[in-house]
Amino acid sequence: MKVKNIRITIKSTEEFLEEANDTMKEIMAGEKISSKKGLYFENLSTMRKALTPKRLELLHAIKEKRPKSMYELAKLTNRDLKNVIQDLAFLERLGLVELKKNKDKRAKGTPSVEYDKILLEIAV
Repeated sequence: MKVKNIRITIKSTEEFLEEANDTMKEIMAGEKISSKKGLYFENLSTMRKALTPKRLELLHAIKEKRPKSMYELAKLTNRDLKNVIQDLAFLERLGLVELKKNKDKRAKGTPSVEYDKILLEIAV
């Protein structure tokens, strides 16, 4: 089984824009560009605000316990359902969680995590 990873990178806005500019030059020159998927933060403080211990706990619980609903996830993590729903919505916007829609009209969806590791890369 192949291990799937998600890369989180911390780089300044200037570094990000410089890399984007280099990529545009390569595209204009007709060069083949490899896809670099990941999640980018400007600094460590911003990343810590986004990936709180509670949110990381949710990711781990989803991967390990495979809950069938947000309600089940809230019970597994001993958290309030409203807070779990808010955190899952945020993690979904970041691309770290997928919420698969259920046929049950009461449920918002089944949370899933499609990767095995989060790799943190910090430019120095």
